[in-house]
Amino acid sequence: MENVNWETNHSGQSGFILVGIFSQSKHPTLLCVVIFIVLLMALIGNTVLIFLIHSDTHLHTAMYFFISQLSLMDVMYISVTVPKMLIDQAMGVNKISAPECAVQMFLYVTLAGSEFFFLAAMAYDRYVAICHPLRYSVLMNHRVCLLLASGCWFLGSVDGFMLTPITMTFPFCRSWEIHHFFCEVPAVMKLSCSDTSLYETLMYLCCVLMLLIPVTVISSSYFFILLTIHRMNSAEVRKKAFATCSSHMTVVILFYGAAVYTYMLPNSYHTPEKDMVVSVFYTILTPVLNPLIYSFRNKDVMGALKKMLNVGPVHQETIK
Repeated sequence: MENVNWETNHSGQSGFILVGIFSQSKHPTLLCVVIFIVLLMALIGNTVLIFLIHSDTHLHTAMYFFISQLSLMDVMYISVTVPKMLIDQAMGVNKISAPECAVQMFLYVTLAGSEFFFLAAMAYDRYVAICHPLRYSVLMNHRVCLLLASGCWFLGSVDGFMLTPITMTFPFCRSWEIHHFFCEVPAVMKLSCSDTSLYETLMYLCCVLMLLIPVTVISSSYFFILLTIHRMNSAEVRKKAFATCSSHMTVVILFYGAAVYTYMLPNSYHTPEKDMVVSVFYTILTPVLNPLIYSFRNKDVMGALKKMLNVGPVHQETIK
């Protein structure tokens, strides 16, 4: 049986075949159109949110800085996997070379890892805002926000630099068909003909660490937040604080839940079909939900949006 590894793939002699989600669908064309619409919604929604946050001075706070970073991450996240999948379906092509697979894997793992830590940073920001409001501008100044954001991106890239080279240097001598719509680490590892048990254990421990640190920060932050909210006398302030935190917790549960299923549950719980459904959920649907969660439930963002939409007519009247 022929062994296929990074070197042979890199020289262009062979590549992988992405089976994808369209082969599982009875109506692939309709599914393709739906995913294309979702892609546009995600790109437009997140881009508009980023623009609003950077253009409106009322949104120049730490919370909205992290939301803009999350939106940027979602734009990159969905762009890494979905456009190629749609183009391949339209052109009737389902191959991906090893270098392309490696790049896609690295970007995906980096963005996912970075988002784990960004959600923790956002939880810490809420903790400071609610539990230490008088010191908020000092504890979460622009320099601190930049340092936290840089740290999140750096830790995510470390994850990508660790997992991608190791995964792609394993010999692949089984079917070249990846039962997925992109090069996700567990899906690619299934093609290896060597013993990957040690690597899978190390990957599991790495994922535990990547999840444990952010989950600890998030849990601790929200424990103190709930205590503070419970002590608040004003029902209106308590309601506003709870609404802000519930938006963030919704995103945390969606993203972390899918990550735990993909990287931490034993292989006996996995099937290619289930893995693709879960991946669709957090690579395609989550980037669409994030701007909806952080905009329609947020008066400041909606106010900035209304202000932006009214700029055109007001400007024209001024000229007249």
